[in-house]
Amino acid sequence: MEYSLTFSASDLAQTRFAVSPMWEVVTSFRLLRDETGSPLHRDWAAQVRPRLVRAGLDRGWLAALIPGGGYLADFLNPTPAGPFPELSAELEAIRRSTPQQVRSDLDELARKSRRPSPRLRLLHEDPGAVLVKVTEEIETYWEFALAPYWSRVRRLLEADVFHRARQVAEHGAAHVLNELHDSVSWDEGTLRMVRRQCALHRDEAAAGLLLVPSAFAWPRVLTRSVAPEPPQLAYPARGIGTLWEPRATKASDAVAAVLGRSRTLLLAELDTPASTTQLARSSGLSAAAVSQHLIALRNAGLVTGHRAGRSVLYARTAIADALLTPVGAGTG
Repeated sequence: MEYSLTFSASDLAQTRFAVSPMWEVVTSFRLLRDETGSPLHRDWAAQVRPRLVRAGLDRGWLAALIPGGGYLADFLNPTPAGPFPELSAELEAIRRSTPQQVRSDLDELARKSRRPSPRLRLLHEDPGAVLVKVTEEIETYWEFALAPYWSRVRRLLEADVFHRARQVAEHGAAHVLNELHDSVSWDEGTLRMVRRQCALHRDEAAAGLLLVPSAFAWPRVLTRSVAPEPPQLAYPARGIGTLWEPRATKASDAVAAVLGRSRTLLLAELDTPASTTQLARSSGLSAAAVSQHLIALRNAGLVTGHRAGRSVLYARTAIADALLTPVGAGTG
């Protein structure tokens, strides 16, 4: 099946890009529901899926709202106000969703579901109160599933936006639209999509098109059309195949001369987010020493801590990545 979206000169002029934390929430959660998963994200899923189960989120609000395939509730992906919104801003937009929109989305989910969900019935009855619980669960999911990896993911998504912005400047928006995905093509003022489950349309929608790169949407494109907002199209970002590759740490000796060998070792071990206990095991340092070093590294802005149940996962920041990357080396 093919869908098309017609562009006027005004629509083309108002086409823009945005990085959306909520698109990463819904696409990554959907990926985790598939036990076979995507080979591109196998290592990430192996780390995160047990945390999901321990937190009970495999049977919570997100599990009810995000099916393994097909339609996604549109209110989960509000239109980003700017190119790089924070998760908190998008959660606030979700809480402001009108009861009419929430109920309409839930009715659509119910039509495509084999088994009605008691949670969705509660949300249908009192959207305002229950959306608070939904966004609280999203914050919990974000903290253990995406926040420890966000520096890496955001860098990939921002690189995609900056690359395509250059392409727009050099070749025009039509050229960029034609290169988004193999199921999307541009033809004389019309964007055509094949094999789509959700159509884009202009009915009472705002002008333009919002293009959202995603690390977890691969291999599909996903769409959202909710009047009076501009249509959205989430597409796989460039370079996803390199997202989880180990990052360069060949500058460790130079960094160790400044930070000390123990702290530099811990930064190198944090190529994958880990807890104090895991770092003690992998580094050979005592748990007390690891904890002390992590406090110093966190105060210096080189690591971040993220709650995952009773544990705290530590992750390197972009600043630490830059320190560990040899001068003149590419970062992928």
